[in-house]
Amino acid sequence: MGSTYVYGVTAADVVLPGQVHGIGDPPARLRTLVAGPLAAVVSAAPQRLRAYRRDLHAHQNVLLSLSGSGPVLPARFGVVADDEDALLAQLRTGADGYRAALARISGRVELNLKVSPVEAGLADLARTDPQVRRLREEARRRPGYDTSVRLGEAVAAGLRRRAEEVGRQAAAALAALADETAPGPDVPGCVLNASFLVAADRTDDCRAAVDTLAARNVFGAGLRLTGPLPCYSFSDVPALAGT
Repeated sequence: MGSTYVYGVTAADVVLPGQVHGIGDPPARLRTLVAGPLAAVVSAAPQRLRAYRRDLHAHQNVLLSLSGSGPVLPARFGVVADDEDALLAQLRTGADGYRAALARISGRVELNLKVSPVEAGLADLARTDPQVRRLREEARRRPGYDTSVRLGEAVAAGLRRRAEEVGRQAAAALAALADETAPGPDVPGCVLNASFLVAADRTDDCRAAVDTLAARNVFGAGLRLTGPLPCYSFSDVPALAGT
């Protein structure tokens, strides 16, 4: 038997979504490995696993489809089990932790917020920021390299401060609607990357809150709310056996 690709862990009575297939070319058939009250959703692993867009999309589509019938603990893309018996043993020995983690995310989804400075706010910043306004006047009177560098630094810092303030407001608004929050890794060009565990029926409220802030701060920051997503940031369980 070849290697087994792992999508995630869910309840043993999961109904696999029809017309949804796994990664690979041709797409692999989904199946379950059942261990007591739990099941790992798996498929055959391709011989050469690469992060092709096709397979990244298929991985996430499987998880989103599964979440329509109950909570699922998502595996990150690329988890491959060489030994299915070892995977089943891990589900059995860690059953209490997995079941608690499934209860934690039941009825919930993950939303991700990224906030970045926007160059569209430059003209407004030049009118309202005293340091930028002073350096622009100085650059007009005495153009030179040093003045241009200081002006550029002041503009970048001013745009970043604006975006950070809008990010704080957006994060606070979403935190008030969410059950949990989790900071994400630094993203180039962003001042904030955070995820929120939200009841599925509150996603529209979250989008409305972010849209209101975006309309109010069109020159302050770019706000991007993504989701619903599998609950990657809130599935705090031991890594699934794999490579």
